[in-house]
Amino acid sequence: MLNAIELITLRQKFPVLNQQVNAHPLIYLDNAATSQKPDVVLEAINTYYRDINANVHRASHALSAQATIAFEKARNTCAQFINANSSKEIIWTRGTTEAINLLANTLTAQFQTGDEIIISTAEHHANIVPWQMLAQRTGAIIKVIPLLANCDLDMQAYATLLNKKTKLVAVNHVSNALGTVNPIADIITLAKQVNAKVFIDGAQAIAHWSIDVQALGCDFYAFSGHKMYGPTGIGVLWGKQAELEALPPWQGGGEMIKTVTFAETTYNELPFKFEAGTPNIAGAISLAAAMDFLTQQDRQALAQHEDELLAYTCQLLARIERIEIIGNPSQRAGAVSFIIKDAHNADVGTLLDMQGIAVRTGHHCAQPLMQSLNIPGTIRISPAIYNSQAEIDFTLQALEALLDML
Repeated sequence: MLNAIELITLRQKFPVLNQQVNAHPLIYLDNAATSQKPDVVLEAINTYYRDINANVHRASHALSAQATIAFEKARNTCAQFINANSSKEIIWTRGTTEAINLLANTLTAQFQTGDEIIISTAEHHANIVPWQMLAQRTGAIIKVIPLLANCDLDMQAYATLLNKKTKLVAVNHVSNALGTVNPIADIITLAKQVNAKVFIDGAQAIAHWSIDVQALGCDFYAFSGHKMYGPTGIGVLWGKQAELEALPPWQGGGEMIKTVTFAETTYNELPFKFEAGTPNIAGAISLAAAMDFLTQQDRQALAQHEDELLAYTCQLLARIERIEIIGNPSQRAGAVSFIIKDAHNADVGTLLDMQGIAVRTGHHCAQPLMQSLNIPGTIRISPAIYNSQAEIDFTLQALEALLDML
């Protein structure tokens, strides 16, 4: 784990962590839902609105030029951050959910009755519902990869599902509900053997590791800024340039046009073809600040710190008799889910909050997963780079004390 000085220095960069909640120091363990923001991100947002605050690509005046330069610099930063082949492959969205909806809508014309889409049991609703809507429009069929008893994906079943009718495989990199890390390299390799396109939901992975989209070999990858120490309301859809160029626009108006007449409209080139209307300029600029922040850190050391915190959390949870950890995957990252026998998850979350401890309870937007596990939901602890072993100790002590009350 990070030593005490390193952790104190890091935590000082996140102002929100200094507050008290319900007269207790805040212990924030809900990072899989949204992570806190370092001061450089907050300052980037403030600088844009305080000093620039002009629209991009639309005017010849100085502020617009400054905004455009900063906005497109942010796109270049993002391209470098995930090793995209070109900044043209970076499409700004409101987040992973909008990225998936954009993709599902623009891929519609490539599907016909009987084509198959493979997703997994452990997907977030955002990686289920848009594909169901596509299937309803086209007559395509959704196939679902089941889980093994330890909550890993059943890769043998996945290989059996793949066939010449498989047009798309859409799976998460890391489960938001369980923390299971999926073997996406193998998933992609097998999908390519049947010429299927592959989309990876990277919302829960992007904060933990350096992502190289070219090395992965998928066709599309998406993530959200707010889960990687950036702002809400901004995210990225990355796609191979040839794949994006083959797709039609999704929304009309603003930046996505070249010319408009009442007879016809010609569309702009990438990436603007998919960015109708005024974009989240401050969001893109401050997301780039978050990427720069992460790049300047020793990411290997931070990943090791997170892994050790998560392993320590699981170790302590396993010692408590009434607690059942959900899943024992081959690799876990970012989160651990559990239930307490004879206790309601929401009650546990409320009682922890009374002591300043923020965790997430419920189905985590993964109701089909919960149904497959025959549980209504879980309590989820999701540590991040700024959390400490002492915070985990306090949280687990609070949990043990709660058991007598529940």
